[in-house]
Parts: sequence; C-alpha cells; structure tokens
Amino acid sequence: MATTVLWSINRTARATARKCFLPYSKGALPVDSQRALFHNISVHSRLTSLPTARWAPKVTGVRFISHGTAGKTAPARTTRGALLFAGAAASVAGFLAGVIHFQRAEMASVIPKAGEEDNTEIAAKCKTFMSPPCTDVKVLQQRKGEMSTRMEMLIMETQAEFCRALEEVDGGKFQVDRWERKEGGGGISCVLQDGKVFEKAGVNVSVVFGNLTEEAAKQMRSRGKVLKGKDGKLPFCAMGVSSVIHPKNPHVPTVHFNYRYFEIEEEDGECVCQAVTSRHSRVRAEMMNDHWSCVCVCVCVCVPGTKQWWFGGGTDLTPTYINEEDAAQFHSVLKEACDKHHPQYYPDFKKWCDRYFYIRHRDETRGVGGIFFDDLDSPGQEEAFAFVKSCAETVVPCYLPIVWKHLDDAFSPEEKDWQQVRRGRYVEFNLVYDRGVKFGLATPGSRIESILMSLPLTAKWEYMHEPPKGTREAEMQEVLRNPREWV
Repeated sequence: MATTVLWSINRTARATARKCFLPYSKGALPVDSQRALFHNISVHSRLTSLPTARWAPKVTGVRFISHGTAGKTAPARTTRGALLFAGAAASVAGFLAGVIHFQRAEMASVIPKAGEEDNTEIAAKCKTFMSPPCTDVKVLQQRKGEMSTRMEMLIMETQAEFCRALEEVDGGKFQVDRWERKEGGGGISCVLQDGKVFEKAGVNVSVVFGNLTEEAAKQMRSRGKVLKGKDGKLPFCAMGVSSVIHPKNPHVPTVHFNYRYFEIEEEDGECVCQAVTSRHSRVRAEMMNDHWSCVCVCVCVCVPGTKQWWFGGGTDLTPTYINEEDAAQFHSVLKEACDKHHPQYYPDFKKWCDRYFYIRHRDETRGVGGIFFDDLDSPGQEEAFAFVKSCAETVVPCYLPIVWKHLDDAFSPEEKDWQQVRRGRYVEFNLVYDRGVKFGLATPGSRIESILMSLPLTAKWEYMHEPPKGTREAEMQEVLRNPREWV
C-alpha cells in the first residue's frame, strides 16, 4: 500500500512540520496513526487560525497485490517495494507542482461518493436480517467489494431465509441472541426451542477475528496448511453460518448445514517510508496572508503479508428411519447446485461427506450424507464464492419439502425411543470428531452456548443396543454402515 500524506504550511511553522517526518525514518506507521500524528502537531492549530482556508491532511491509499498460488495473496519482495516506492515518489514530484497553486475552494476538496446504489442495496438487505449484521453497516458499505463483506452478507441472508421458513412450518418464533467476543468479533444465535414441530432448532452466524491459538493452528497444519507466524502470532478472520435442526417427530429427519470463509495473514509484510519536501514558492496573498509556504509529503509503501483464504461447508441429512424418496430428493437438490459449477463436485463432495461424518468407534456414518468440502481455494476466489453461494441457497428447498411431507405422520413410543438412540450417536460425533466444535473450543473467547447449540435437548444411550433383524431400525443401521448412492 502506498500512502501519501500532504500538508501545506507557512514558513513560521516549517520547523514544527519537520517533526512529522521523524517517525517515518524509523519505520512505518498505520494510516490511522499517520492521521492522528498530523492532527496532533501544533501546525494544525496554527494554520486553522487562518480565516481564509480549511486545513486537512490529504491521504490516499493504493494497494498493490500479487496473486500467487490458489488461495494465497503473495507479498512482493523488498526489490519490488523499492520499485513501488520509486514510482510513488515520481508521481509525488509531478503532483507537487499543481498542489502549490491550489485555489481556496480546492484546499478542502470533497471526494464524490461512489457506489451509492450498492450502499443503498446493502442497507436495505440488512433490514431484512434477523438482526443487524455483526459488522457495522457503514463498514460493510465502505468495504462492499471485499470478500469478507460479501460472505457476511451471504451468511446473514441465509440465516434469515432459513429461520423464517422454519417459523412458517412451526408457528413459533426464534429467540435472537447477539453476542460479542472480547478478542474480536461476535455473532448472532437464533434458537427455537420446544416448538410445535421442532424440539430444538438453531441457526448461528459468527464473524470473529484475532490471532490463532497454537492449538487451532495445529489443527490446520494437520490438514496440510503451511502457516508462518511471527512471534507465535497468526492474524485470522473467520465467518460462517451453521445450523442443526432436531424435530420432535422421528419421521422428520435432522438436518445440518454449515458454510464458512477463513482468512489468515502471515506476518511477513514490510513498509518503506520517506519524507519529501517541495521547494518554496509564494502563495497568493489572499490565501496565505503573504507568507512563504512549502508542501511537505510523506510517502509510505507498505506490502501486506501473505494472505491465505479458503471456503468450507456442506449440508447433510440424518433421518431416524430410511425413506429412499426423501434421500433421493435431498441429494438431487444438492447435485443440481454442484453441477452448475463442476460435474465432479457432487460425486467428490458426496464421498467426502460420507467419510467426514463417519463415527469410527461405531463403524457407521451419522446419516445418509449430502455434500461436504473444506480448504476450497480453487479455481479462484470468485468461482469458489459463487459455488458456496449456490450451496447456501439450497438449504430451504432441500429440507423444507421433507418437513412438510412428514409433519403429521403418526409415531409410536418405540419409534420415539429409537430416535433418542440415534440422537446419542449424533452427540458422539459432534463432541469427538466435528472440526467446527473442536476449533470453537480451542479458540479463546468462543461462545460455548453457540458451539454446543447443535446438541439435542434429549438423547439416549442404551448398553449394548442392537436393533432386531428384519426391523426398520435394522434397515436404517444397514444403510449407515454401507453408504449408498442416491442419485
């Protein structure tokens, strides 16, 4: 990032203005620190006393990014930084000539607002969410082009659409609970408990940032991530939407989905800064009361550290009793979404789902599967985001028709008892194997209530339980031990 700071001063304040250059010879300051520095020096108060001009530092930022391998933004090396600095300095030299002769109205130039239509659209969408987004709306508007903003808008929209679809079928209302994480970020938990249809339904959104703990970094390195921290620190930003729905009726299946985005910035960036002062020239008397003036410019070229990013997520179904028609319909909706982006996505991510939701100590899968993927950083960020968006848009059409279909199915106490046993298996997977739960528990400041929201209100463990052969329960267990192709 090249940062140019412009200040026009009169001759009597010239010695004071030179003080602003001292910190830059020792290293870079963040842009916000640069602004604070200029606002606090005595030059500002001296010049604002002039009746004919408004004084403000002019700050412009330009970001230089080199894209390397998929999922990474590679930092330029020192030689590149030198070239950027040289280019910035050259542009400053040409800029100074025109700056000296600013007219009175130009001294407090107003930058016209851009993207007002996009900002209006963001503000309008935010009003339809279950709660205001985790990030301030104005910040989202300012960063509307960044992937973190686009992903946050997507997960907030997904939460709202799914919650309202569930409220329609249940008749109850979600409790909306906003929470903050003192280490950075926060989230919005929506929970419907003891409803007519759903025993427990939770839809969470979280947007958190800070530094990865060694335990969290270790989990990522175990998946092949190469993470280079500095002084043991790895800045990260993570956001996602996750949901688990536990219905009362054992003929209505449990569903789970999660879609997330992760960024890690390795601390290998660098900054080069230098001050440049123009030659003196006389400014028009009505502007400067016939004082001598000079224009001082501080130029900083900052190259950000390597940034790794990736997406993850999936949707899966966990029925108590097998219904082949329901399983085929569920998988068909997911396959259609996957096929829009790559013909190999569905078969690959379906197999990945069967492997991931496998309870090793029970030698069975958690349910009839769906899709699952992680560490998705190719073919490019736009393509990966478009795929995640398509998947997130399926959560209502792949599940709600099944709920409506079995809403009034009758069930026996024995069937309810089998549902409790299957829920016990669900709990075992979530607490022993689930990556999201393990990451949340290893992250300082995590909200335990939101992490464990996925657990049902009730579950059951019976010693040496084995369903009798020839029963529907035994049929279900056979499917869990030998996953099928449904479409």
